[in-house]
Amino acid sequence: MLTAFCALLAAGCGGGDDRTPAERPAQGAHSQGAARGVPQGLPGMPPLLDPDDLYAADRPNALSPVVKDFPSRVYVPNTESDTVSVIDPKTYKVIETIPVGNQPQHVVPSWDLKTLWVNNDRGHTLTPIDPATGKAGRTVDVHDPYNLYFTPDGKYAVVMASMDRELVFRDAHTMKRMKTEHVDCLGVNHADFSPDGRYFIVSCEFSGELLKVDTARMKVIDKQKLPFDGAMPQDVKISSDGRTWYVADMIADGVWVLDGDKFTEPWLMPTGKGAHGLYVSRDSKSMYISNRGEGSISVLDLPSRKLVKKWELPDGGSPDMGGVSADGKVLWLSGRYNSEVYAIDTTDGHQIARIKVGDGPHGLAVYPQPGRYSLGHTGIFR
Repeated sequence: MLTAFCALLAAGCGGGDDRTPAERPAQGAHSQGAARGVPQGLPGMPPLLDPDDLYAADRPNALSPVVKDFPSRVYVPNTESDTVSVIDPKTYKVIETIPVGNQPQHVVPSWDLKTLWVNNDRGHTLTPIDPATGKAGRTVDVHDPYNLYFTPDGKYAVVMASMDRELVFRDAHTMKRMKTEHVDCLGVNHADFSPDGRYFIVSCEFSGELLKVDTARMKVIDKQKLPFDGAMPQDVKISSDGRTWYVADMIADGVWVLDGDKFTEPWLMPTGKGAHGLYVSRDSKSMYISNRGEGSISVLDLPSRKLVKKWELPDGGSPDMGGVSADGKVLWLSGRYNSEVYAIDTTDGHQIARIKVGDGPHGLAVYPQPGRYSLGHTGIFR
């Protein structure tokens, strides 16, 4: 059963050139990048569409042929209910509840866009969901999958094994363990990749540290302690121009700003109590920062690196993880401590809907989203 499922994942779709958009090189992108002095990408990684905008493939409704016929849904993992609530974004109603494993933390789109993986952390399994049908498949045994990422070349899944203190590199399709990198920090949880894909930066929640990892060598090459007593770093996201990294910190109540290439000491930008999730707008100009401890969303202007707005949720709440709708008009966030999900209008920040789900909703995935391939988490698309 699993063998057949994995074979299905590896298969192409459609007639003619059956490669996904990620596998088809962007015309002229490589030479353009070379002309601008962009480093050679990780071998096998699709070239950037625009070397000055990592999210150029994520424009409103620019859906890959792989996902264009998938129904639009919001998949919400409920960590305390061991279920995934499925929301229809047109009606703002839960249309299905899928039983999964113990303590599902995140719903993660696969690199090839064909599968959603539910990370059952304490159940030590991954539950595959077919986004074409919304049906769950047979679980795959993976120890301590708190979060899941994919290398930009599509070869490996990277399991953030928080309790095990490991980064586990697995085959992106079969999930067979390929290499284990033990870490000496506590609580590896979130990450993002450099523009050339050659390294990624990982947050260590419980020891207040950041790791820099060589992608090809699958090895930690640098580490630093954040300069704040009790720091608790969460989501990691690189700016659209590829020059600046942001790391949300729920104890420091803001985002750390750093140069990933130099990996020097970052500075703190205060945003709000319990800063947690980071999401880029469809025009690549804004970053939405969820402040879980105060029920607000800060809006960062990426070109100027200045905070320009703060949206307050009516009646408070605990906005956590989520994503942006395909058209860019709605920001979806889980309400971690309120058993609810928030739909927020990205034009003015007003709350469109507040939807009851299971207990402990966490890393919800809006799907499908624009982009050629997924780097994991709740949807980092390039």
